[in-house]
Amino acid sequence: MKIVIASDHGGFELKEVIKEDLIKKGYSISDIGVDSTKSVDYPDYGKRAALMVANKEVDKGIIVCGTGIGISIAANKIKGIRCALCTNEYMARMSRMHNNANMLALGGRITGIGLAIDIVDVWLSTDFEGGRHENRVNKVMEIEKLKEEE
Repeated sequence: MKIVIASDHGGFELKEVIKEDLIKKGYSISDIGVDSTKSVDYPDYGKRAALMVANKEVDKGIIVCGTGIGISIAANKIKGIRCALCTNEYMARMSRMHNNANMLALGGRITGIGLAIDIVDVWLSTDFEGGRHENRVNKVMEIEKLKEEE
């Protein structure tokens, strides 16, 4: 599985830890930045990672900013993206099982390293259930067409 990983300055340190853990576990990682704690704008990195997922250059994306809020909002502006901000393992599991999230957002300033690794592991190992959830996800994706119709 190929995963894009990105962060702003607030998520840099957690991104680096997650990246190293995923590489050890055999995942193919595309790290698109940042490479320091120098201040940058999170929308740039959320957008770039989301475009890679939407264009199927990678299978999934993991993005990190200070809280995970801003970067997840930016990513969710890209057509085809279902980015879930998760703060615990249950949210990670449900985001995959029921929402078929293709991107995971984390908060580097609010999520401890051990918990973040556990969230990522659960998120990557959980499959979409489909069934009754398929129709709901399709309805969510239909909302994107509202912008096109205006």
